[in-house]
Amino acid sequence: MPILLPKDLNIDLPEMIKVRQNYVNDLIEDVEGKVKEQIAQDKISSMIKPGQKVCVAVGSRCIDRINVIVKTVIDELKARGAEPFIVTAMGSHGGGTPEGCLQIAADFGITEETMGVPIKADMDVVHLGNLASNDLPIYWDKNAYEADMTVLINRVKPHTEFCGDIESGICKIAAIGLGRHVGCSSLHEANTANFDKILPETAQLIFDKANVGFAIALVENAFDKVKVLEALTKDEILTREPELLKISRASMPSIGVADIDVLVMEEIGKDISGFGMDTNIVGRIPAKANAPGIPKIGRLIVLRLSELSHGNACGIGLADLTTKEVYDNIDFVSTYANSIACGGSIGAWTEFIPLVMTDEKEAIIVAIKQLGIQDPLKTRIVKIKNTLKLTEIEVSDNLREYIESKPERFTIL
Repeated sequence: MPILLPKDLNIDLPEMIKVRQNYVNDLIEDVEGKVKEQIAQDKISSMIKPGQKVCVAVGSRCIDRINVIVKTVIDELKARGAEPFIVTAMGSHGGGTPEGCLQIAADFGITEETMGVPIKADMDVVHLGNLASNDLPIYWDKNAYEADMTVLINRVKPHTEFCGDIESGICKIAAIGLGRHVGCSSLHEANTANFDKILPETAQLIFDKANVGFAIALVENAFDKVKVLEALTKDEILTREPELLKISRASMPSIGVADIDVLVMEEIGKDISGFGMDTNIVGRIPAKANAPGIPKIGRLIVLRLSELSHGNACGIGLADLTTKEVYDNIDFVSTYANSIACGGSIGAWTEFIPLVMTDEKEAIIVAIKQLGIQDPLKTRIVKIKNTLKLTEIEVSDNLREYIESKPERFTIL
């Protein structure tokens, strides 16, 4: 029995037009030079000693030119006589396995061959202590702990589940990334809704008891290009990260259409966001529903998983409909390991499988029927690649007047 009747499959859908969103591309052209400049500061360079074993912590997000940034940090450490190595600071990502973490790093161009240093991905941790507020045990990567100094590299941006002065960034990679699977799971027992308080407290405990030297903090612009790159000492992180978060929030792109019947998202993935899609762009959870720039969305469709997600479909439950291609490519072990380790305030429904359709057209037609739209040609449809790449989008022709009324924001291609 078919899902739709032949008459449904033959309905006419609106024509789509391509649109460019007009953002300022204020990127740092020479990130290699910027890294060298930042490390050359006396407050940073004075920490680096000949013969020092230095752990460079690298996370699981697809950050602009991350391979260049990491390689430059490595080279600058070597140039000053240190002996650096990389640790994959990925919490429970990659299925919580060394092999999975190494594959994620390789996807970003970070291998022992390209970086010229060892990469350590084992899951061994040490117990640093317990939080004063709730007695949660805090664990930290053993390789990092046994080094003479640890360097943290991460992008600062709004988190997908909670709001606070510190969200995703340096404190998060220190607390969760370097906590490995065990530490990630332990910290998430506190409920993600409390992370606005838990993350700073955990970071302070780590800064007090471990060997963090400095961090390379990054902020990306609306084109997903690095616009801010700063080296921060351990003592500067908790003060400066909230300021960088404000810059990041102001720099984020948005979909730009306030009222959407059907949002078609070509891909989701862990390399894109913790939930596969950024809830700071699409909402879909209570904590982000009323945030500025979040559109009203009737139905959300996901067409595929990103290649770099390696089957991790965390966040697929935020969609209303998906495709058989997505379902067939889900790695349930990786997805569920990540979901269960992270726990969170939202619940397991973020990994529930939405309605699975044969293809994009069938999914759109079902969405229209669910919404009760009588004239399909009046359906307001927006199509995006993912929640990172929003410079060029597609909108249904019935939105042309809206687009043309905002020439400072949109250009029809």
